[in-house]
Amino acid sequence: MKTKLLGRTGISVSQLCFGTMSFGGDADEATSASMYKAVRDAGINFFDTANEYSKGKSEEILGRLTKDHRDDLVITTKCFNATGPDVNARGANRRHVVQAVEASLRRLQTDRIDVLFLHRFDPVTPIDEMMRALEDLVRSGKVIYPAVSNWSAWQTQRAVDIQERHNWARLQVVQPMYNLVKRQAEVEILPMAAANGIGVIPYSPAAAGLLSGKYLGQASGRLKTNKMYEARYGEAWAFEVAEKYVAFCKEKGLHPVSAAIAWVGAHPAITAPIVGARNLDQLKDSLASVKIDMTPELYREIADLSRTPPPATDRLEEQKVAKG
Repeated sequence: MKTKLLGRTGISVSQLCFGTMSFGGDADEATSASMYKAVRDAGINFFDTANEYSKGKSEEILGRLTKDHRDDLVITTKCFNATGPDVNARGANRRHVVQAVEASLRRLQTDRIDVLFLHRFDPVTPIDEMMRALEDLVRSGKVIYPAVSNWSAWQTQRAVDIQERHNWARLQVVQPMYNLVKRQAEVEILPMAAANGIGVIPYSPAAAGLLSGKYLGQASGRLKTNKMYEARYGEAWAFEVAEKYVAFCKEKGLHPVSAAIAWVGAHPAITAPIVGARNLDQLKDSLASVKIDMTPELYREIADLSRTPPPATDRLEEQKVAKG
């Protein structure tokens, strides 16, 4: 397992980040522990969770698994989504963020969060207020590096500009969705991150299993029954891309999940794709991604199987000229 520098932090993280969304949900405590051991044995030192995953159980299980060697790890968590029925138990306002961090610290059994993501953009809280919340937590020592997830490029750049103007701790990591059928991040998010020296740890590199091929030709499965995934990946063209991609991998002798993750990780702006699993069998294919030699030629061949998003200016003629 290779390592990469995380943004401009100066710290090194494994080329894969292990996401623990399944802990306490699809994976019980014993299965979670077995997967944790497997990824540690593979050389992963980078872990991602969130306060909402399994209603806090993900953080609790991760905390129990890591407490004896906490200093060897880089742990991220997130806050924003509702954590209770109260009208104020949500959002990225200072009040909720401080409360959420205190609760996450207890569940993780740690005295600091290495990377704290604001899980969503809060449309009712000004960006400077959100960044001040992160700054207060950095100054208190409870958070080391501020970060955002699911923010647009302009929102992130605006936040960085505010932080630099006030000499506050800068955003060091972003977490967008990114995979072969969800390539919008290529247009502005990834160039913005590269220009600012911000680390990128994208989620869903295998498109929630779509790129594994297991959902092709099926009338059921979570891409059909889960409303979030159906909205995200339910369009016919996404399945057409997946079908072409799986056939390509079969022809090349590649496992489609391993190759999908390796393709995401090969983008020069990407620090570490987030890989997750419900069991050890699923996990092994994700870990095998580091063994794939993603040459520039193979990278282009895979990219050509899907839609390239239009440039930010929507001047498609310039994109075609650049390719030609």
